[in-house]
Parts: sequence; C-alpha cells; structure tokens
Amino acid sequence: MVIVLKNRAAIYQREAAEMLHNISLYPGLTEEQLCRFFPEKEAAAKTLLAHMLKEGRIFCSGNDRYYANREVQGNAVKDLSRCVWVLLDFIDQVEYHTVGEFPAAILCFANGDLYEIPQGKETMIGQLLRQPQKDAGKRIVVVDDAAQIELLNIPQVAGFCTVAEDGTVSYYKKEAALES
Repeated sequence: MVIVLKNRAAIYQREAAEMLHNISLYPGLTEEQLCRFFPEKEAAAKTLLAHMLKEGRIFCSGNDRYYANREVQGNAVKDLSRCVWVLLDFIDQVEYHTVGEFPAAILCFANGDLYEIPQGKETMIGQLLRQPQKDAGKRIVVVDDAAQIELLNIPQVAGFCTVAEDGTVSYYKKEAALES
C-alpha cells in the first residue's frame, strides 16, 4: 500500500489558482473580500493571501487593496467593489461568476439562474437597460440610496440593494403598482 503525502503547495494549489483568478478578475479588492470567496476556509485564505504577497505573485496598494500586477493599481473602480460585496453576500449559492460587459459588472449563476449585477450611475443604467433583453438574466441593481429605486424603471430586476462602506448589503424590492 502506497500512501501519498501532499505538501502545502499541493493542498492549496486549487485555492491559490482561484485566489489569483479572483484578484485578476476584480482588481482592487480588500483582504476581507478576497477571503470571503472561500466560505468556511477564510483563515486558510488569509494565510494563502499573505504567502502570495510575500512571493510577489500579487501586490497590495497603499489603501490595502490587492492587484495581480502593479500596472493595474489605481484603476480599480469603487462600483466594482460594491458589486463584489453583493456577489459575496450569496457566494455559497454561486456555481460560477465572472466579470460582465458594461453595464453588467458581474455575471453569475446561482441556484440555476443567471444574475447580472450592473455597475455605474443608476440613471444611466436605467436608460441602457430600459428595453427587455432576451438573453439577460435577473438583475440585482446596486443603488447609492434606497430613495432612487422608485425613480428607476429597469426590466428583469430581481431586486435592488445598497452597499455600506463595511460591505453590508441591504436588499429592496419595488412594490407592485395597484391596478384600479
């Protein structure tokens, strides 16, 4: 009988690849955000992040945000970070996620459904997404303030949300108009 012992590198190879992939997809995320991509393994993810930083495989900016290379530092978008907080809020249900094409910052499959998380100014998103699209998924629209929701008319919306500075996501649904 042969017993195969794995070293630390072999054990964390998949996690390291996924961590690097997430840093490349979503530049400028915080340590907390990156670790939350690994539910129930956040402590190991934190150790892995520190190891990758020490090896020079990733970089940390002065504002404690992580990047795959020095060239992309400073190009991170606050709106993208807010959209990632929304993704992380239900990451344990997500089967796949990736960056989307504007105005969708992130596309993900969760519980068998496609979701879009748009980024940008709400009025611009409202104009761009006014017409229903055949291939569009359900949309989770991030707004700066819940008061903006009533002003938006966006089809295929699963819900609206606000994201606090600490990453807390609050969800809202528009009430259906009563017919007379």
